[in-house]
Parts: sequence; structure tokens; C-alpha cells
Amino acid sequence: EMDSNPPGVLFLFGNSKLLEARTFCVVSSRKSPLFALDKIEQLTEEGVLAGEILVSGHDTPEYQRAAVVPLRWGAPRIIVLDRGLFLALGEELTDEPFRAARLWRYQFDPSTDLAISVVKPDSDFHPSSNRIRDRLIGGLAMRLDFVNIGSGGNMERIAKQALRIGRSVRVVDLSIGYRDLKAMGAEVIKA
Repeated sequence: EMDSNPPGVLFLFGNSKLLEARTFCVVSSRKSPLFALDKIEQLTEEGVLAGEILVSGHDTPEYQRAAVVPLRWGAPRIIVLDRGLFLALGEELTDEPFRAARLWRYQFDPSTDLAISVVKPDSDFHPSSNRIRDRLIGGLAMRLDFVNIGSGGNMERIAKQALRIGRSVRVVDLSIGYRDLKAMGAEVIKA
């Protein structure tokens, strides 16, 4: 219901029961300033400690800042990849997908976490895989928290679509267009 053009196939590896849990995401546009990264971490920790399951990417500082928080608390997470499972998790599907995660957990744990990709398992990403990844993260999250949204970008489109279908959306008052999202029904979070 979030995506008018959903991916035709999803490749899953790990704990698929997480898809039935209360999920949330904490997202921010690329090149977010340091204070936004700190807010991502704070909001993610709040969700994890409330027993929610984080849905995140793995390959930007914004996604990595969120995706490492569940590891600190021994909590599960859903990681949406922009490349094939073997390229992100290694040939044995045991590698954590980014360096900072390896500080908390040596190997990817499929009994705890779930990795999802729209890209064939042995393929690299394609030009639109980042946009598809972002839409999939938004679509899998029951609550969407937006920290820093670039005007007219993919994150703004995802926030508006989530509000249109009645998902819970929160937006930090750092974003230029947060008032427009508030008028559409988003809850505002103070920076």
C-alpha cells in the first residue's frame, strides 16, 4: 500500500518472522549534519528499547547510525540492501554488511536479523536500487521517523505517501518542510 510500483521479487535471508512485528524506521536525507546523526541514534534507541524492530539500510552514514543501535542492545533488525545478498553479506552470508556493525557483532546472525534485497543475490546494485531500498524501508515500517528531509527528495515523497495511507509519521523540526508534513498529520519532534 505504500508503493504504487512495488518490487516484483524480494530476496530474504534470516528471521522472516520479524516482518510480523511492530516495525519502525529512522531515516534522514544524505549528507545529514552531525546533530542529525545524533538524533537518528537517539530515536532509534527509543524504538529499540520500546521493543520495536528497526528497518534500516546499511550503506550511508545515516542508515549505519541507526542500524548499529539494535546490535548494542542485542535486539533484532531488518536490513534492506541495495545490492545482492552475497555482495553485502559475503559468500557464506555471514559478514556484517558494514564495518561499524562488526564492532558489536562479528558475523551476521540470520536467527536474529533479516536481510532483504530487491537485487539478485549475486548481483551488484543498479541505478534505481537506492530509491527502491528507501521505499521498501518506508513500506516495511509501521512508524516512520524523519530526522532531516531534503526538499523535493525521495525521503519527502516517502513521508507524504506514508501519511496518505495513514501510517504513523514523525518529523524532527530540523527539516525545512516539517510544517507541511505536520499539516498533513505528522507528529513533530523537537530537535
